[in-house]
Order: sequence, then structure tokens, then C-alpha cells
Amino acid sequence: MANELVINVTPQETRIALLEDRVLAELHIERTRDRGIIGNIYKGKVVKVLPGMQAAFVDIGLEKAAFLYVADVYGGMEEYEEMGFFGMGMEMNNYLSVPSQIQDLLFEGQEVLVQVAKEPIGTKGTRITSHITLPGRHLVFMPTVDHVGVSRRIRDEKERRRLREIAQSIKPPSGGIIVRTASEGAESDEIRNDMEFLLQIWGNIQRKKENASVPSLIHGDLTLILRMIRDLLSPQINRIIIDSKEEYDNIVSFINTYMPKQKYEILLYEEREPIFDAYRIEMEIDKILGRKVWLKSGGYIVIDISEAMVAIDVNTGRYVGKRNLADTILKTNLEAAKEIAYQLRIRNIGGIIIIDFIDMEREGDREKVYQALEEA
Repeated sequence: MANELVINVTPQETRIALLEDRVLAELHIERTRDRGIIGNIYKGKVVKVLPGMQAAFVDIGLEKAAFLYVADVYGGMEEYEEMGFFGMGMEMNNYLSVPSQIQDLLFEGQEVLVQVAKEPIGTKGTRITSHITLPGRHLVFMPTVDHVGVSRRIRDEKERRRLREIAQSIKPPSGGIIVRTASEGAESDEIRNDMEFLLQIWGNIQRKKENASVPSLIHGDLTLILRMIRDLLSPQINRIIIDSKEEYDNIVSFINTYMPKQKYEILLYEEREPIFDAYRIEMEIDKILGRKVWLKSGGYIVIDISEAMVAIDVNTGRYVGKRNLADTILKTNLEAAKEIAYQLRIRNIGGIIIIDFIDMEREGDREKVYQALEEA
């Protein structure tokens, strides 16, 4: 499979397309004026505690106060010790599972270190968490969790054991780590260097936090381009094509610094035709922006996105089939299942998703559609 990262940079925005066999698989956009804040770490102040909702509002310097659920609050071992939880048969590394009330953990005026988990959507404010995660090339460091894990995408059991042993040998006394998919086949020194890099970042965050005013940004994540290079680049990516000389140089420098042993084909696109037109990406973008998506058979799906949920409706449209109605419906639903999975990925849709397939009378047909959706 030929996989490519195609990157378009303009003064207004950066767009990154992941092509799998020349088919648009992922699209990431970051506008210059509206750079994403997910992953940013702030020093904030609790402005309101809501016992009835088991949540709190925290001022982190944005237009609206951010929302912190009790499940996303890190109380700290010392606080749980003071509340008498330890010494009752509870292991120290299980302290995050202690059932707590928001009013026992936070008070108005309290300063907290938090990380953005979800961007604000509509009337909903920013969702934040006290469970900090710092992603690197090979690892994700979690300062508040005592845990060692290996990405489920790494299937080979022998390789999983090898990576787990490496992770356990480099794990700091406080904090946990998850081994990322990019670590598959990586040498122990590469993974160890990544751990040292993440610990250095965490140390800088701790030092900056002590002297920072409230509210303030303590740590910002990488730019979209470098995040995608860090997160998506793997031996399965054959090449990177970009139309900005400045960002081309940044990519080369980043790879040489953090992935020196990896060899990738990086091309600077300098043709007159816009890069997204040359790779037929612009045409695909026009398709995915629409509410209605046509299926090859003539049927279509309608995607409605609201704050509460995503509703997807399947229709036969122009497709009348060649046999009987049941077969027509089954074929449309099977095609829709595959297309829906693609649309959810390309649009980066999550949360509550309701799919209204065309009604099927036969139990076997319903099972086929269910399996098709799972496999997609």
C-alpha cells in the first residue's frame, strides 16, 4: 500500500491529507487565527464548584471558563492519605480509582494544573483534565498515573513483551507510560531517549508552573505539521510532500533530531498547480463537507451533527436493485456501513452516533450489516 502525507501551507491555514493508495483517509486542518488548544497545559483557578453536577468551572484564560468533571480530577497521593484512604487495603497505584466528591477535591480559588481534552463546541465550554499526558514519538508519559501499557495496535506478542520490558526498565518512580505504535521495531536507546525528552518537558512544566501567574499557558503542543509527523509517520508512510520551503526545513530538522535512524522521502512541491488539486484532494474535500453523501449504487446517507449527538440516515435514493426489495435494502445498507465508517474517520466524528439503517426483515441481513460496520 502506497501511503503519503500531502501538506498544503498558506498564510491562513495548514492542511494535511493522509492518502492511502491515493484515497483520502484523513484530513487535518489548523487555521492560523484559530490554532487548536487540545493538549495545551494551563495553570488555572477554580471559579465555581458544582456538587450537583460533580464538576467545576476553571478559569484558564479563555473566553469561557473550562469544565472539569470529578473523574478528571487528580487529587494527589498526599490528599488521599489525609482523607484516610490508604492503609485500608488499597494499593498506592490504585489511588485514581478512589470514589471522591468534587467538593472534597476542589474549592473556589484553588490553583490547578490542567490540560485541554476537548475544544469548545457551540455553547459547551472547553473540557479539561488534571490527568496530564505528554506524547512523544515512542511513548506517552502520564505523570499522575502509575501504569505501563503497550499499544493494542502492536499485535506480535513477542514484540509486546520486549517493549513492555523496556518500558518497565525506564519508567520513572512516579508516573506511567504507554508505548506507542511507532515503537514497534525501535531500539531500546531510541525509546529511552524519548523518555528522557518527555521527563525534561515535564520538569520544565513543573518549574514554569511555580512562577506563573493565574491563569496562564504553561505548555503548548507542537504545531499541526510536527504533531502529524510525530503521530502518523511510520514505515508505512512512503513519502511526505509539502509546498512550503520553511515548513519543509522544519520537518527535515525535526526528523533528524527525533527520528535520526528513520529514512523518509520528503519532497518540496514547487509546481504551479495547487498541491491539493494535483493530488485530487480538493475534489474529495468538497464531497465530505456536504450533509448528503452519495453511495456508488445510487443510495445516499445524510449526516446531521448536533451538540448532543450525530445522526446518520441511510436511504436507497435512486437505487432500485435488480432482484427484490430485500436484496436492494441489504446492498444499500452494506455499502452505507462502509461509507459511514469512512466518513466518521475523515470528519473526525466521535461521541454518541446513531445510525438509522433501512429496515431489514431478515435476521441474517441485519447480522451481515452489523458485521460489515464492525469490520469497516
